[in-house]
Amino acid sequence: MQPVGHTKWAIAEGYIPAYSNGPEPQFTSHETVCILNAGDADAHVEITIFYSDKEPVGPYKETVPARRTKHIRFNNLKDPEPIPLDTDFASVIESDVPIVVQHTRLDSRQAENALLSTIAYASY
Repeated sequence: MQPVGHTKWAIAEGYIPAYSNGPEPQFTSHETVCILNAGDADAHVEITIFYSDKEPVGPYKETVPARRTKHIRFNNLKDPEPIPLDTDFASVIESDVPIVVQHTRLDSRQAENALLSTIAYASY
């Protein structure tokens, strides 16, 4: 199958609430980057996190196997450092092969959960 997507994406919005309501891990408030690699080569992905009050952090490195999808919770990114809770951030996702990127947020701070999902901005 031919690759689908672009090699550079941006998500201008990010925020992980400091607390959640409901059983873990299903209802843990989180931000997720959903990546589709429809091509025949593994995608080597680097994520850089941007903040309003300090220098960017990254890259966080992930591999998305060929013809697969991978959902990466920003909450689980640890190296080079965890993303702080209750802090605004944005992200740039770069890949060595074309991929499709979607952003999802689960905000479970109250019993009535809110789920947001949108396609990321494709640069090229």
